[in-house]
Amino acid sequence: VQLVESGGGLVQAGGSLRLSCAASGRTFNMNVVGWFRQAPGKEREFVTATTWSGGSAYYADSVKGRFTISRDNAKNTVYLQMNSLKPEDTAIYYCAARWGSDYKKIAPDEYGYWGQGTQVTVSS
Repeated sequence: VQLVESGGGLVQAGGSLRLSCAASGRTFNMNVVGWFRQAPGKEREFVTATTWSGGSAYYADSVKGRFTISRDNAKNTVYLQMNSLKPEDTAIYYCAARWGSDYKKIAPDEYGYWGQGTQVTVSS
């Protein structure tokens, strides 16, 4: 399974960005897909996750109401729409995938597939 993120960049506080994660390879066994982020000097943290087969999603409290995860099954692509961005959202954002159906697992160790990451920088 390969995951490739795109869409990162520099944006002013209050602005928006949309990240994309294109999946390829043996994707049939990775039903859960999510986003994590890692700021300099901090641990990687959960942002949001959903499943390819259902419509439910789970969000970290810090992004709830501002970020939205969505997917296009035909394109094997997951998106992260980020609105009302804050400087504290600055981080490298990673797409991740795992088998099973529990999209509320938030530990990075629960995910077996990772993209290379894309930088998001929010200026104040």
